[in-house]
Order: sequence, then C-alpha cells, then structure tokens
Amino acid sequence: MEESQICSRAVPGHTKPCRETRDGGSQSDSRTRGPGPRLSKVNLFTLLSLWMELFPQEEAEEDDNDQVRRVGLVVVQDTKVVGLHCSGAELHAGQAAIIQHGARLADCQLFFSRRPCATCLKMIINAGVGRISFWPGDPEISMLKPASTNHSNSSSSPQSITEEAALDALATEKLKSNSRPHICVLLQPLAPGLAQFVTETSRDCDFMQTMADDDPTLNTEELFNRQRTRHLKDFSRHFLVGSSQQHQEILTQMGLENFSMEPYFSNLRNNMRELVEVLATVAAGVPRQHYGFYREQSATSLPPRHEEMPQEVACHCIIQARLLEYRTEDPKVGVGAVIWAKGQLAGCDGTGCLYLVGCGYNAYPAGSQYAEYPQMDNKQEDRQRRKYRYIIHAEQNALTFRTRDIKPEESTMLFVTKCPCDECIPLIRGAGITHIYTSDQDMGKDKTDISYLRFSSLKNIHKFIWKRSPSSAPSPHLANGCIGKHHRQTEHESNSNKKLCTNSWTTSPLLTDSS
Repeated sequence: MEESQICSRAVPGHTKPCRETRDGGSQSDSRTRGPGPRLSKVNLFTLLSLWMELFPQEEAEEDDNDQVRRVGLVVVQDTKVVGLHCSGAELHAGQAAIIQHGARLADCQLFFSRRPCATCLKMIINAGVGRISFWPGDPEISMLKPASTNHSNSSSSPQSITEEAALDALATEKLKSNSRPHICVLLQPLAPGLAQFVTETSRDCDFMQTMADDDPTLNTEELFNRQRTRHLKDFSRHFLVGSSQQHQEILTQMGLENFSMEPYFSNLRNNMRELVEVLATVAAGVPRQHYGFYREQSATSLPPRHEEMPQEVACHCIIQARLLEYRTEDPKVGVGAVIWAKGQLAGCDGTGCLYLVGCGYNAYPAGSQYAEYPQMDNKQEDRQRRKYRYIIHAEQNALTFRTRDIKPEESTMLFVTKCPCDECIPLIRGAGITHIYTSDQDMGKDKTDISYLRFSSLKNIHKFIWKRSPSSAPSPHLANGCIGKHHRQTEHESNSNKKLCTNSWTTSPLLTDSS
C-alpha cells in the first residue's frame, strides 16, 4: 500500500485534506514491508513529469523574454501511465494531451511539472479528468519575469508580476474553485533508505559498468559523483524556484497561502528537494561522456527506418526507463522499459513525431499481495522457490498495457535498462518493435532460470547498444595491456558505425554532459 498523503485543493483560506486510496494491483501491503525501498507511484509520476519538462527540443530554447514556461505532463489511468507530454513551440503540454487523448481523459489523473495555465486548465476540466496534481513552483505563466527590464532585480515581489500572470492566476483560481476534478498538490517523502538505494544502484548500473569494463583505469565513482553534483545544481535551480522568499511570494500570488506557511512550506520544499536529488542521481547513472547508443554492427545491413533517434533523445528516454525501475517489486533487480513510436507527421508538442506506446517495470501479477510469490534469485539452490516463473518483466508490462497499437509503417522503439532476456525476445519481435536501445551487459549469459542467448542473434530489428562513441574510441589495447570487454570493433568497423543524426535537434543545456 502506498503511503497516505495529505493533499489540498489549494483554495485561498481553505485547506481540504483527503486520504489517498490504496495502490491497487501490486504487492505493496503496508503491513508487510518488502526487502527494499521503492518509489511511491505519486512520486514516480511527479518525477516523470519533471523529466518530461526537460525533453530535448527541436526548436530553440525558450526566450528569456517569453513568459510561458515549459511544462511536463504525465497522464495516468487506472494507475498506468498512458501519456507522456511536454510543451512545444505551438502547443502547451495540457493542450497536447487534449489533442491526443480527447474524451479518453475522463477519469484520468494528470501530473504536471508546474501549475498549468488557465487556457489548458479549462479544457482539461471540461474533459472530465478525475484529479489534477502539480508541483507548486513557478507556474506555466511565469511569475518570475519582472515587469521592468532591470535584470538586477531578481525578486518576485507582487509589484514585479506582470498583468498577464496576475490575470491567469485569477482565472486559474476561479476554475479550481468551481471544478469537478480534485485539483491538489501531491508530494510524499521518500521511503526510508530509498535515496541511498538509488545512489548505489545508479553508480553500479549497467551503463556505468560498461564504462568500467571498457577502461579499468577510469574512476567511475568520481565520474558519477561529478555528474550527479552538476545535475543536482541544474535541476535545483530549474525546479526549486530560487530562494525560499521568492517561492513563498509565488505561492501567495497563486492562491496557495496555506502552503507558504510553516511547517507546510518547509515540508513542501524538502520533499521536492528529495525528488530533485533522486532525478539527479538517476540521470548521473547514464553519463554522456564519450558514450551513447550506437548501432550493432550486425544490424548495419538492415534497411533504414526513418530518421534515427538523436543521442540526446535516446538518453532522455533511457532515463525515463531508469526512473520506472525504482517501482519494481523485484527485491534484487529493477528493470524499466519505455516504448515510443515515431509517427509520419510531427506534432506540435515538444516530443515532435514521438508518441508513447507503453511503459512498465518488472512486477508480480496484478492483484497479488507482497510475498505471495517466491522471491529468491538463481543463487539459491531450491528452484521451486525462485521468482523467475512468476515475475512479469518490464517489457511484458509495457506491451501488455500499451496505449496504442503498434503500426507496421512506423518505427517503434523499445528503451529498456537491461538486455532483453530469451523470454521477452519473441514478444518483442512479434509485437513489431523495430528498434531496441539497451545495454549488453548480460548478453550471451545463461543463468538456468533466465537466459540472454537470443538477443545477439535477433534479426530484422535495429539494436542500439550503450557504448563508447566510435569517434572517440581509443586503441583496443589499453595502457595496461587489457582489452575492454565491450571494445569489440576494429578501427574499420568503428569508422563504418555512423553516429546518430542530431543535426535537427537542439540539445538542452541541462542534458549535455561535459567531456
């Protein structure tokens, strides 16, 4: 069962607490604590919305003089993610959700990375959504843009809020007060030990391990800590609204006076700071220092399927999958998967031609209670008590609960945090997946209960493996005379392995790792 939380309709002068219902369909009864911490669904959806706000954009970054902030949005139906959206050059995230889902938004829950504007909110309310949650930082119509051109005045005092922001705040408040959906702020403290667990598993994940195998002299812990510190600084500046005083003034102007008072305000910022730290830690586990997703040599003879995925987008999607893996019910190995399809025409939102097909993490069958099924791994001798015949893999959940059909004429891309096993390969092929982005740490291994032998011989699917950029690959013979495990390319092969096209994409400064 998820932790209970207090949420508020955020009406001026009134706080309406409500107890959240239990998280159905999972082995998470609060009376029986599992062997490891996991993200609550509320925090997972909030993290995904924050990360979607940073989705790499084809268009240039937002103008400093533009008052409209980018927004990330997660659409949830029956506790399943059915939509991942972000603002684009023409459409806001809320408008993009209306265009794609329409009346199917009825009774859905929407998680925004910041409060949506009145234009989006009126349509969302009209669609009959069940609940709207947002992080109460600077809203979509920004209150941080001063009316004057004096950039030295960085305060967000009421006098500096523009007329547009004030009118939007007034309209939004009236829409909230009269709406049928429950509009609230949902944010929970992390489960005990989760922050440390995320740090340990991110530092030793398959992507970091590949880099360590390639270069035994590389101090991966130092690299990870450096990346995490940089991400934490960037994300904190982006989401935490600067100083506490600025944040309190913004909350007051948004009609959220109750959240600007203690102890609610400190709890609000502390809970968000914890989530920002998790996001920075997960992103640090996929460092872009001379690494990315590059095509397997065996797949170069396949006919091209539309434009290849830019590195910035591919890494962003694999971090989506990495966030999902922290909802796992597997006490040993967390796996997350996201499936995106590339349509024929570009939409007007921030994801361009990409449409979410499905996402998932490894878990036991829906409706089961914790410890109802075996949880031992293959290190125990008693095979009857091992988990492998019972657990649903991340790829299987993503395909089972997909939000749209897979179309043969479209590129459909699976991003999964571990090499697909032999049980999933026939499903991936049969579903019509055209591209796989993953690690090959387990490729070729046979662990009796679970094996990874089919992936290397998988035909007619483009495979992109996390590896060193061919343009920066050193000689296969390292200084100590060892050959890296994953350095399997000759110089000729490296030159023929083309780097993914990124010419038409603009890299977000929050996503670019320093070399």
